[in-house]
Formats: sequence, structure tokens, C-alpha cells
Amino acid sequence: MALWYHDTVDQKVNFEKARTTLENKQLGDKLLHLMRNLRILCFLLASILPSHAVLSAGASADSEDIPSLTYTLVKTFPHDRGAFTEGLIYQDGSLLESTGLYGRSTLRRVDLSTGLVRQQVKLPDQFFGEGIAVLGGKIFQLTWQEHKGFIYDLKTLKLEDAFPFSSEGWGLTTDGKSLIMTDGTNRIRFIDPDTFQVTRSIDVFAHGQPVKMLNSLADVKGVLYANVWQTQFILQIDPATGKILGSIDFVGLLPTSDYARYTDVMNGIAYDTQADRLFVTGKDWPRLFEVKIKAR
Repeated sequence: MALWYHDTVDQKVNFEKARTTLENKQLGDKLLHLMRNLRILCFLLASILPSHAVLSAGASADSEDIPSLTYTLVKTFPHDRGAFTEGLIYQDGSLLESTGLYGRSTLRRVDLSTGLVRQQVKLPDQFFGEGIAVLGGKIFQLTWQEHKGFIYDLKTLKLEDAFPFSSEGWGLTTDGKSLIMTDGTNRIRFIDPDTFQVTRSIDVFAHGQPVKMLNSLADVKGVLYANVWQTQFILQIDPATGKILGSIDFVGLLPTSDYARYTDVMNGIAYDTQADRLFVTGKDWPRLFEVKIKAR
């Protein structure tokens, strides 16, 4: 069964931009309050559905049922409620984070234990920051619809170069050789980090239907983890075939009591390879979570 609401969404909704362009502030506040309540309602409805009813991903129409997974909460960390998280990486004891929205996009280094920003680079206002990956001592950062990516020095965050790409930019990770990118469709592209040419791609299906809106990515022990935009599910994807190996249900991870006016969807996955720790968060979430994945 396809994602029960994502096919009606044609593009990302920029709540901040919508708010600032409303001429009547009082009307704008009422509209945002309604949007927040509708979003919470969607999450609550998802919590009463089995995970296979929310998915539309796998390798083929005749593939076996996708394993339904859940999580154990290990630890909670503070997270900047004003960070519209688009990319997240654990790197040498701290987090690298890419944040979005026009006029607010950044690349930042964040202290894991306190959530405080230690280093930050602000993108020009015309760019909407998206996914990031670290490869060869460099940080690669996508932008959403600008068809341009940026390359930074890993230690200093100094901008060193830029690169073009033809699609929208959503999620980014690496397997140590290629940059691996999502564009909001069900396609995942593998890109040469020197030429920025696509070397191969995989398409993600379940029960014969494409899984659209694949967003933030992480490589976890050779398996791709992907947020599905507008849901609280993360998919485990075989990078060789596109087959979905599991669907992780995070419905209810962020308590409704933590929702504020601009709290948005789950997004952002980071993996600590040395300590085998998995971290997840969301856009404008006040918390970041360390979790362990387990079978239902």
C-alpha cells in the first residue's frame, strides 16, 4: 500500500516562508496553528496503522513482506529547536548538521551533549541547505532547487568549491567511495566525487509501488537508512538492489508535549561507526535521540 498521504504532496512546504509572506499576521498565526494541529493529527493517525500500511517500498511486486522494526530509546540529547535539519553526521565526537529554509540555511558543527553550535557557516539567502556527506576530508552539501552543491574543509568549514547537479537535492551520504543522493523521488543516485557524474542508480519499490519522498540518508554498516518525508518511518535499503530490508516505526518518538508552533517532520540520521550508536532527530525538534533498532 502506498504512503497514505505523500502522493498528494508535489513539493516541500516552506512553513517559514509562508508565514513571513502573509500580510495579516493574526491570520498567519491562525493558519500556522491549524497546520501544526493537522500535522500532529497525521502522526496520531499513523500511530494506529500497522507499518506496512504506511509503506510503499521494496524491490518488486512479488517481494516478501517488508520486516516491521521498532526501536529502544537509549538516550536523549538537546537539539536546537530552530534548526530545520536536512542533513546530520556524527564526526569525531560531535555532530555536523545542515539546516534548511531560505535565509536561514547553515552548515554547523554541534556539541552532541549540549546541542550548542561550535562552528557555523551561513549559506547565501538564495540557497536552501540540504543533505551532507563527509568524504576525503571534505564536507559536501546539497541545496534543494538551486542545482548547486558546496564543498567545505572538514576542520575549518571553510568553503572551498562548488559543484553542479541536475535534479533537486534532498539527502546525501557516502559509502566511502561514492556520494549517494536522493532527490525526493524513489531513485537513489551514486555520484563520482571527482567528476560529479552519476555512475549508477537504484529505484526503491514496495509491493510494486514506488516509494517517493526519500529524504535524509545515512550509511549504517553497509545498509542505507532513509527518512521518508512527511512520515515518522525510516527505511533500511539494500544499496546494491534498492530492496527494502526493513521499515522502522518511530511514531511517537517526539512527545506531543514537545511540539511547538514550528515543529516539523522527522528528518536527520547519524551513525557513530566506532561505538555503534544511531542518532535521529527532526526539523525544529528540541531533542535528538540515540536509539537501538529491534524487531517487533
